[in-house]
Formats: sequence, C-alpha cells, structure tokens
Amino acid sequence: MTSRSVQLRESIEEMIAVGTLPPGQHLDETELATRFGVSRTPIRETLIQLASMGLVVIRPRRGAVVAELGPRQLVEMFEMMSELEAVCARLGARRMTAAERGKLREVHIACQAASASDDPDDYYYKNEAFHHAIYGGSHNQFLIEQALALSRRLRPYRRLQLRVRDRVAASFSEHGALVDAIVQGDGEGAARLARDHVMIQGERFADLMASLPAAVSAQGVA
Repeated sequence: MTSRSVQLRESIEEMIAVGTLPPGQHLDETELATRFGVSRTPIRETLIQLASMGLVVIRPRRGAVVAELGPRQLVEMFEMMSELEAVCARLGARRMTAAERGKLREVHIACQAASASDDPDDYYYKNEAFHHAIYGGSHNQFLIEQALALSRRLRPYRRLQLRVRDRVAASFSEHGALVDAIVQGDGEGAARLARDHVMIQGERFADLMASLPAAVSAQGVA
C-alpha cells in the first residue's frame, strides 16, 4: 500500500470518526474524488479497505454508505471495549514505568483543561490520548492492537457520548479515580473503574441512541 493510499484511507476514516461523514451517509465516489483531487479508482479501493474494517458498507448497485450499528451490536461492541480497557488498566497498574505513569498524569491534566473549556470535541481528542496511554502501559502488543482497532471502530459513538449533557465532567471525574488506582498499583480496582467508565447501559445507552438521529440530521444526511 502506497503512502498516498494510506493517507487517503486515514483521511476518510477520520471524517467518519469525527462525524463529518455520519452513520448512514451515502459515500459518492465522484464527490470524494473531487474533494481529494484523485480519480475514482483510489476512492473505490479505499472504500473497499474501509468496508473490510467495518466502517463502510458496500451495497450491490447502490454504492457505499457509512456503516451504522444497531442497538444490540453497539452494546456488544461497547461491552467488549470495556473488557479490553479493563485488562489494559489491570496490566498497566502492574507494568507502567514511572515515566509512563507521569505521562498518564500529563494527559489527565490535559483532559482537565479541555473539560473546563466546554468543548466536547477538544475533550474527545484529549480523552483519546488518555485511553491510549493506558493501552500502551499494558506492555502487551497484541492487546494494544486489539484495543486500538475496536476503539477506532467506536470513535463516532464515543465522541457523540461526550455531547450528552454533563458527560464530559463525569468522564473527567472517572479518569481521576482510574489514574489513582493505576498509580497506586491497584490492578483490580483499575480494571473495575475502566470497565465501568467505558460500558454504556441504562440511561447512558438511551442518551447515546437519542443523540444519533440529531447528529445525522445536523449533517443533512439524505
């Protein structure tokens, strides 16, 4: 895969992740080719790659759309994400170096600044760095790869969660308890906190599902 094709894939992937191309959005090859200044062939190849990742659905004779997750699938994926993060946190509490614990505190402080700015999108990016620091602290490369892959798949939904009222403040508070547990070497406590932090259920799930139609409508999806 050439650097140009990688760049193209990552650009469209990012547009999906941040909601520029929301779930259900039709992906017009000609429009995307014009946007990126390429022919339709690399766009078509990129959409096939994204389909293999589960981010795009290609329908015979109807073209490609950004993948949508049904309620059951969304819960299942968040359930798996919460378990992956719990394992990362448990291992991180045992394996993080002093430098990595210092880095975790740094990204936590960055989250605090973002939470105070009342900008959920800015907080999202700082929040992502926070979680990635925990993945890296597990020192288990296979686990890191799996956590990153599923986290990437859930990015549009994790990002939308933060737009629910008071969720940013709650998220930052949960981060604080998680940092404390990891720094203190409390693996089981860290795992429990990480699992609860990521898992969506009850009101949190209802709020997320309610936010999806509004997000799609705001993007003017046909």
